[in-house]
Amino acid sequence: MTTRLDSLVINANRPRELAGFWAELLGWTITREVHDEVHVDAPGVDGLLLVFGTVPEVKEPGVKNRVHLDLASASADDQAATVERALALGARERDIGQGAVPWVVLADPEGNEFCVLEPRAAYTTTGAVAAVVLDARDPLALATFWAEATGWRIGSRHPEIVGLRAPTGRGPWLEFLRSAEPKDRKNRLHLDVAPFADGDTASESDRLCGLGARRIDIGQGEVSWEVLADPEGNEFCVLSPR
Repeated sequence: MTTRLDSLVINANRPRELAGFWAELLGWTITREVHDEVHVDAPGVDGLLLVFGTVPEVKEPGVKNRVHLDLASASADDQAATVERALALGARERDIGQGAVPWVVLADPEGNEFCVLEPRAAYTTTGAVAAVVLDARDPLALATFWAEATGWRIGSRHPEIVGLRAPTGRGPWLEFLRSAEPKDRKNRLHLDVAPFADGDTASESDRLCGLGARRIDIGQGEVSWEVLADPEGNEFCVLSPR
């Protein structure tokens, strides 16, 4: 039995508004709304489900997330148009010490950083989202764990960044970027994985713990999923089979 990547969960104070921002920016669709959760999905199978869940905590000013989105562009004009559209929708420019780089760093209306990349050949088949990027002390080791958690394969390997790709070869990359900054608070963005329909949540959680994860309590109470931390402490959920 294995798990597969299900979604990227983004904590939000106003999930409907933040989901609306991302749906409009990416050209994706809001597909589900309940009282504390909103889903944004890519057309067809060319993307990753974004789930906006309600939290009371506000993102701390000046504290950079350890997980962020990179957006793809087809040309310099396309990159500029995406930046302009994001700013018009409520994003703002963000300085995280990036200096003079060819990509643009922005923050969404709740302060979550994201990058609008210059055109890159590696991202021509990703759709609007080029990559979900996680900071990592050891990119290769963390990518190896997440390959087991998602069923994706290592498709790009460099000392500073390692990328996983879905078996289809389409959709966003999952990238692990070397960072010396310590993890010292709960992530506002996290990944969820799920067993296949014939799988079992507890058994798959046991398997992932055997690979270096651990069960954690973040106040979730009695729920149908299990909350784990990966080998570098990043929270993630193992959902019910689906």
